[in-house]
Amino acid sequence: MTMHAVAQQALIEEVAKDLRKLIGKPDWAEYAKTGVHKERPPSHEDWWYLRAASVLRTVYLRGPVGVSKLRAKYGGRKDRGVKPSVFAKGSGSVIRRVFQELEQAGLVKQGEQGVHKGRVITPKGASLLFSAAKRISPKPKQSSKRPVQKKPVAKEGSAKKPVAKKESAKKPVLKKPVADEEQE
Repeated sequence: MTMHAVAQQALIEEVAKDLRKLIGKPDWAEYAKTGVHKERPPSHEDWWYLRAASVLRTVYLRGPVGVSKLRAKYGGRKDRGVKPSVFAKGSGSVIRRVFQELEQAGLVKQGEQGVHKGRVITPKGASLLFSAAKRISPKPKQSSKRPVQKKPVAKEGSAKKPVAKKESAKKPVLKKPVADEEQE
């Protein structure tokens, strides 16, 4: 199975619309920051579902993953005033709660792959991603050209010869000569 080639931001927004019906948003989500490197809570009212969609996509691509790996992914630069900025991890509480909601919806589960363990995507979660990708993928354009017919080829060792091409009643199309100026 391969994911349709779509823009990741468009995919996350489309999956977030589906997740609004499947998972809940905690009461504290409108007041919570997404990490110590942030000064204010997110201003987008649907940030919880966008983060959940992003986590679901990350689990699909990198699974099995845990809270610690995703804290590093959603971290950022912490402004320390006069001192140089340093990297700070994102909020583990937000990621942990998103994982719990996605597990209750049946989209991810605990799993192991070799020595790695963490959350892995379920078939239901993959189906949700694929259906969203299919909805937003660009439609293939219909070709106006006729399909090219192949000439019949004689098999080796057979007595049949290649069939001669019949002459068509159509007149040949002549191309206009290109001027010397256009060739340069």
